Amino acid sequence: MLLIPDNVRVSGAGSAFLSKYAALLDIVLRVGDVAIVVLAAQLSYWACFGIVGMEVPYDSVVLLTVLLVLLVFPAFGLYRSWRGESVSIEIGRLAVAWLLVSALLVMAEWIVTLLKHYSREWFSIWFVVTILMLAGYRVVARRVLGSIRARGIDSRDVVIIGATDAGRKIVEAARKYRWMGLDVIGQVHTDFDQDSIKDVPVLHSSIEGFINSLQKHVPDQIWLALPLRAEALIQQILEATSDLPTTIRLVPDMFGYELIHNSAATLAGVPVITLRGSRIDGHSRIIKAVEDRLLASIILLMISPLLLLIAVGIKLTSRGPILFKQKRHGLGGIVVEVWKFRSMRVHAETQGKVTQATRGDPRITPFGRFLRSSSLDELPQFFNVLQGHMSIVGPRPHAVEHNDHYQKLVSRYMQRHSVKPGITGLAQINGCRGETDSLEKMERRVNFDLKYIRNWSIWLDLRIIAITAVRGFFDKNSY
Repeated sequence: MLLIPDNVRVSGAGSAFLSKYAALLDIVLRVGDVAIVVLAAQLSYWACFGIVGMEVPYDSVVLLTVLLVLLVFPAFGLYRSWRGESVSIEIGRLAVAWLLVSALLVMAEWIVTLLKHYSREWFSIWFVVTILMLAGYRVVARRVLGSIRARGIDSRDVVIIGATDAGRKIVEAARKYRWMGLDVIGQVHTDFDQDSIKDVPVLHSSIEGFINSLQKHVPDQIWLALPLRAEALIQQILEATSDLPTTIRLVPDMFGYELIHNSAATLAGVPVITLRGSRIDGHSRIIKAVEDRLLASIILLMISPLLLLIAVGIKLTSRGPILFKQKRHGLGGIVVEVWKFRSMRVHAETQGKVTQATRGDPRITPFGRFLRSSSLDELPQFFNVLQGHMSIVGPRPHAVEHNDHYQKLVSRYMQRHSVKPGITGLAQINGCRGETDSLEKMERRVNFDLKYIRNWSIWLDLRIIAITAVRGFFDKNSY
């Protein structure tokens, strides 16, 4: 597939902020759970003793409970996306998680020694009031977010491939439960169809036609409602969409593919598997965005004198602008401008061609050679991080022309764009820097990038940043 040019529309791209807003609600849910535990403890204390404000050891017990909630509740999947899952299942998990937290409190050796110091009546009231308040809070949160999604906000455009029984059930569920935020915009016929899905527009009567249409319009999600014997067709669709920023889901399950952040779930009782998604999504994307902006602000304040010295050095050693801007592909394949300190003499490139710097490149100024070998030329990209176009850690952004070239040669190349590009990354700390003058070098870099996406965590980011700070500034492959 070709890269997504500026005139190609990606479904839901205009509601990216609203999608982040929904993820922010997920974080608010976590904070709300902790607040409810504390509030319920205080209300129970007031009901038992008629006093506002808890005393020792009650406040210590509540603090320990909050810590246990932060550890136990995520383990029960209480903060994952609940699109398509009933509220009764979520409240059931919530009740079991709270029961476990309460049991851990009682079983903890040091808390047992304090049992005689606080009221069992208070503990019983607190246990009941907390679960009731938590359940009510979840119901209200679902109604609020469901109401938002029912109005088309934070919704996902879905294309169904395969008019099978499974496909019909998913469409019926999406129509019945509008709060799930799934908008089925059309179906694509296959040789495995039993009949067309009622009231769903037929976008294409062949897979080939649908694949060709993706050059102009990319849906948020593609659902493969196909039988198990359609393995070859599923593989064809996965390969054809490997360069597109869209989520692929299969109904029912299928294995044997190269998966990124695959997960199983149910949609109104129908089993589905996400074959390709991003680990950095939902509240994880919010956490990473906060991490990026916080660290970028601190780093820019620390290096501001260095930025000024480099700017003066560029002006004194060569004619031309201080900064160099180049178009790169960012999150979802969208073209963004990435900033660098100018390290070359001003020159003109052939239209549609970008020549990589090579060892001893005459275009590079002496001062620019120092900037490139030390990676100091990339420091202005911290401003790109503040803009939200880049992350501190992620796959390095390649020139648009290089992407046009390598996406045709390297398998899964464009899956790098399921996250924001970074100033440094797992590939860079493993020696994949500088000129990629062979296909093997680019394949190795892409493999590291995909490994980072599959295994992302905030701790991995901090580890990469630390390694870069210690040994990543000067590199023999950077010139």
